[in-house]
Amino acid sequence: MIKAIIFDWGGVLIESPSKGIISYCANYLKVDVKEFDRVYQKYKQDFQMGKISENEFWNRVSLDLGIQKPPIHSLWKDAFIASYIEKKDIFNIVSNLRKNGYKIGILSNTEMPATRFFYEQNYNLFDNIVFSCNVGVKKPDSQIYKIILKKLHIQPKEAVIIDDREENIVGANNVGMNAILFINKNQLLKTLSFFNILAT
Repeated sequence: MIKAIIFDWGGVLIESPSKGIISYCANYLKVDVKEFDRVYQKYKQDFQMGKISENEFWNRVSLDLGIQKPPIHSLWKDAFIASYIEKKDIFNIVSNLRKNGYKIGILSNTEMPATRFFYEQNYNLFDNIVFSCNVGVKKPDSQIYKIILKKLHIQPKEAVIIDDREENIVGANNVGMNAILFINKNQLLKTLSFFNILAT
């Protein structure tokens, strides 16, 4: 019996912010977008796992790009906010699932500045939230799935996770979780019904 539905954040609950963030930061720093993205990829893993702070991230990026470190408090948060677009139709599904008695979780590979913005929204739809930067591990590592399962007090077979990346679906399956590769609202509703989950 399914007891919990776990959502990815970027790409499922909100439009994927990655390209917008990279473009925003590159424009602010007056550097080429591809060059900024190349440097970002070097430090993405440590940033998303909370191994380096935003300050240290910009120290490294600035050194690699040969530019001055951005003077503002949190350029990454500003870039995230500028790129943030909620998927209202998916939030409606979340609300319906919660009303229908399912536990609702979020499991996301996310940088610390973005999580600050998330908590400022005061969402009341989610029972438990696990962000990679807070636990030092990221999808598709099996440990992060086990963390959210423990927080929700459920077994793997009692959960359905919804993610837009194939490797994260495989990671969830590897620990025994049910998983849905997200494409769009209609596909999600249809697949939830396959699990006999009422989302309307």
